[in-house]
Amino acid sequence: MDLFSLALGALLEAVGELTDDDFTRPSGCEGWLVRDLVCHFVIDAQDVLITLVTPTADPVTHDAVTYWEVSHEPAGDPLAELTRRLAAAYGEPWMLKHHVDDVGQAALRAAALADPALRVSTQDMVLSTSGYLGAYVWEWTLHHLDLVRHLPHLAGPPARALARCREMLGQIAGRFPARWSDVDVLLVGTGRRAPTDAERAELGELEIPFVLS
Repeated sequence: MDLFSLALGALLEAVGELTDDDFTRPSGCEGWLVRDLVCHFVIDAQDVLITLVTPTADPVTHDAVTYWEVSHEPAGDPLAELTRRLAAAYGEPWMLKHHVDDVGQAALRAAALADPALRVSTQDMVLSTSGYLGAYVWEWTLHHLDLVRHLPHLAGPPARALARCREMLGQIAGRFPARWSDVDVLLVGTGRRAPTDAERAELGELEIPFVLS
């Protein structure tokens, strides 16, 4: 749960550093500008708030890793077009920055107050609160990489969050070469960057990309 706060806090700080021009640049999510990605953060933070107040007595069915759907093909987002339209509707970048900080800080407060053992329900899954927040370490960290992909003046995700996401990917896909950086593992392992010929050779029989959504 501490990593959830660390990852989201760092992401909100990076968003706070965006300039107006940055919002019109491409993000690491194909087809999305930075403003579209930031708008997605608003939706994500709202989902966290909704899930944390949706308790259930049903048994746990998923954890931080199995929460994510895995595919070897690019996964379309049915809300992608809605997100782009909503992002454009904000008009001024400061409005979007204010909203994402507002709901993001609320998600941080809610996570700090949450009972780690409480079971919550979302998307026909049941997780412990700690498992659910652990799943979102992946969401915040990977999208933080997407945010800074073409904005080198912004700080990237915290090292602890990157290491945890590498560990999660390893549980799903298998071990990546130890000498690879956590960032390279996550970019290549989720299909965000194609491996070089040398990297492909090092991967051996490991299949990529692994698209988690």
